[in-house]
Amino acid sequence: MSEPGIAVIGAGAWGTALAQMLGADGTPVLLWARDAALAQAINAGHSNEIYLPSATLSPSIRATSTLAEVEERPIALLVTPAQALGGVLGAMAAPPRDLVLCAKGIEAGSGRLMNEVARAAAPGSAIAVLSGPNFAHEVAAGLPTAATLACHGGEAQWQRLAPAIARPAFRPYYSDDVTGAEIGGAVKNVLAIACGVVEGLGLGLNARSALIARGYAEMLRFGEALGARTATLAGLCGLGDLVLTCTSTASRNFSLGKALGEGQLAADLLRDRRTVAEGAYTAPVLCRLAARHGVTMPIVNAVNRLLAGTPARAVAHDLLARPLAAEAQD
Repeated sequence: MSEPGIAVIGAGAWGTALAQMLGADGTPVLLWARDAALAQAINAGHSNEIYLPSATLSPSIRATSTLAEVEERPIALLVTPAQALGGVLGAMAAPPRDLVLCAKGIEAGSGRLMNEVARAAAPGSAIAVLSGPNFAHEVAAGLPTAATLACHGGEAQWQRLAPAIARPAFRPYYSDDVTGAEIGGAVKNVLAIACGVVEGLGLGLNARSALIARGYAEMLRFGEALGARTATLAGLCGLGDLVLTCTSTASRNFSLGKALGEGQLAADLLRDRRTVAEGAYTAPVLCRLAARHGVTMPIVNAVNRLLAGTPARAVAHDLLARPLAAEAQD
C-alpha cells in the first residue's frame, strides 16, 4: 500500500505545479506521468525539466507511471489534456472516490464537457471541477492564487475536498455550478487565441479590450444556452480566467494566436508545440455546439477559420465588417 495522500494525474506544467502546491508543506503527493522516463527523472532530480523547469519540487512528491497506484488514493486531480481524459479514466479499474477535473476543454468527437466524460468513465466517483486564473509557474512558486472549486456532489463533497486542496496561498471558492465552471475554462481558451492574434497583428490595446468584452458576451450567451449561471461566469473561472489568459504570453493559447497573427501557419504551430493549446481543439467543437443551440459566437467562429488556414488579416477584416448592431445583440 502506498503512502496516504492525494494524486495528481498528468505531469505537464499544470499538473506538476498543482503537485508542488499541494506537496510544498510536506503532504504526500503522487504524481502520475504517462512517460515512465519522465517519472524516473522527476524522482531522481526533484524537478520536471521538460514541462516546468523553473520549479524545485518537494521531496514529498513521488512520480509514477503506474495508474494502479493512483487508485489507492481517495482524491485525484485529473490534469491530462482534455482529449485524453476519457482514455485515462477508462484505463483505471477503480478510480478514486473524488475526481477533481482540471483540464479545460470539450471532447472533440462527442461534444461532451469534461464532467460528462468523467461521469461516463467513472460512474462510481464524485466529480468536481477546479478552474480559475492560474498560471502554472506562479502556482508552483507559491504566489497567491484563487480558483473556483465546483462540486457536483454539493457541499458534502466540498467539505471533503476543500481542506485537502486549500493552502495559505491557494484559495478555492465553492460552487455547485459544474457546467458554468467548465464552460468558462473552455471558451476562454478559444478567446485567448483571438486576443493573441490581435497582438500578433499589432492592432493595439483598444482592439484587445473590445475583443475581451465581446468575447465575454459570447461566453455568457453560450453558458446560458447550456444552463450555466451568469454569476459563475462572472467569477474566477469565467471572467477572471478570461482576463488573465487574454493578456499574457505566458498563456499557451495567447501565444498560439500571436504566432498566427504574425503569419505562421496553424498546422506548423500545432505540430511543433510540446505543450497543448487546448483552445485549438475546443474551437471546432464549440462552433458546432453553438450552432446546435442557436448561439451566435462570431469571435469563436473567426478563431476556427484561423485554425483551418484562413489568413489572420482576412479574418480580422471580416469581423470588423459585420453589420452594425446594438451591443446587447451582437
